[in-house]
Amino acid sequence: MPHFLALDQSTSASKALLFSEKGDVVDRVSKEHAQVYPKPGWVEHNAEEIWRNCLDVLGEILERNGELAREIPFLSITNQRETVVVFDKATGRPLYNALVWQCRRGGALCSEAVAEGYGSEVERKTGLTIDPYFSASKMKWLMDNEPEIAAQVERGEALFGTIDTYLIYRLTEGRVYATDTTNASRTLLFDIGKMRWDEDLCELWGVPLGALPEARDSEAQFGETNLGGKLWRPLAICGVMGDSQAAMFAQGCYEKGSGKVTFGTGSSILLNIGSEMQMADGGLVTTLAWTRGGKPTYALEGILISTGATLAWLKNKLGLFEDNAELEEVGDALEDNGGVYLVPAFTGLGFPYWRAEARASIVRLSSHSGRQQVMRAGVESIAYQVHDAVAAMKDASRISFSSLKADGGSTSNAFLMQLVADLCSLEISVSSVEECSALGATLAGMLGMRMLERPEDFQAVAASSQRYLSVMEPSRREQLLSGWNRAVEQTLFQNENARIDRKVPQEV
Repeated sequence: MPHFLALDQSTSASKALLFSEKGDVVDRVSKEHAQVYPKPGWVEHNAEEIWRNCLDVLGEILERNGELAREIPFLSITNQRETVVVFDKATGRPLYNALVWQCRRGGALCSEAVAEGYGSEVERKTGLTIDPYFSASKMKWLMDNEPEIAAQVERGEALFGTIDTYLIYRLTEGRVYATDTTNASRTLLFDIGKMRWDEDLCELWGVPLGALPEARDSEAQFGETNLGGKLWRPLAICGVMGDSQAAMFAQGCYEKGSGKVTFGTGSSILLNIGSEMQMADGGLVTTLAWTRGGKPTYALEGILISTGATLAWLKNKLGLFEDNAELEEVGDALEDNGGVYLVPAFTGLGFPYWRAEARASIVRLSSHSGRQQVMRAGVESIAYQVHDAVAAMKDASRISFSSLKADGGSTSNAFLMQLVADLCSLEISVSSVEECSALGATLAGMLGMRMLERPEDFQAVAASSQRYLSVMEPSRREQLLSGWNRAVEQTLFQNENARIDRKVPQEV
């Protein structure tokens, strides 16, 4: 039976994975890349380093697995979304560091677009709110602030792309300039109703239409690669999806009303709303879950900018713990959070407020507060944000759902998973599938290569290893959520001009 190769290019690392025909991880190789912070709120990656790391991990996994590698029918790619690269058309080499989805440098440009009345048009076409989280303002910032790059783009000598596009271009040595629709839908330039790049949006953000890639189905083929000479035969590239949508695909959320939450550097809660586009409200966005045969499936999404990143900050910047297992121990050891709340607006506050200028805070510290209370507040902040997204989804979609599937690194923290179930009044079903994003892209590739007729035919889909049921008393839930809402208000009102534009429903 064949084995399947996937490349997962995430915010923190590039990872090559080898899957069995049953979806089990046979081997994995990972290599981290540097996080670059030129200014507060600015986040960059060295795209050339990412490219080298991708070649290294793919080469190593092939070398380590010898004969198994000869059976691989194709390479699939999943990637961090919204992060954008500008690169030379002739060589594929980046002309500037990648501007990461977390980067807020486009905040002023977004504010201008909103002030000029473009908000409703952009949302109607893209399903997204105008925010520097998405790619377009990053592209406009480069065009406005790097005149040499702007001139190259205008002359057709430089191209824009999300990470998948950049990697496909380099893997195919410039023969294929394409993206998939899930990544295209994250740029603020793609009309998800008409399924095409929009000329008016390109004009708004100052991006030439010719500097954007062809958008294909996730199941499409994206050329062939020999991995820079590392392969003895060309390997097809098939199955490309943004990481959150790929995880949703692997989780088996094919029916309207099914949803999942992925716990990563940030987190994404996606709810399948079917084949008809539905405008979101309450701070949610509408996005493409995937397209198959040119036919779209849409999803509502709650975007949480800082979840795993919050825990990394507590660990790496404050030095509060050394091992993530300590976070679960602290959660179990303490009776409560001691009234301490952490609002993780390190690069702005995303859903449901979309306030790029907000900054993180820890509130209600007392003389009894210590390291453990702050650690617990960091973990709890993830659960509160997930609650806010779930509450808004139920309110906006009018879809009744009683469970969510979960994947990602933080699902190993039983304290956190139980708290999410309690606050959301939902069953949380943790996936038994490792590496859901990579497996979802692989599943798309299997469909595209006609190795499967339907995604439901893949036996690894929808398996669960652990379920968490809500057991918290309603009065306790109300008390915790009230404390969280007060903490968010205090954080937002640190600016004298601050305001809260949206209220999150308390009940889910």
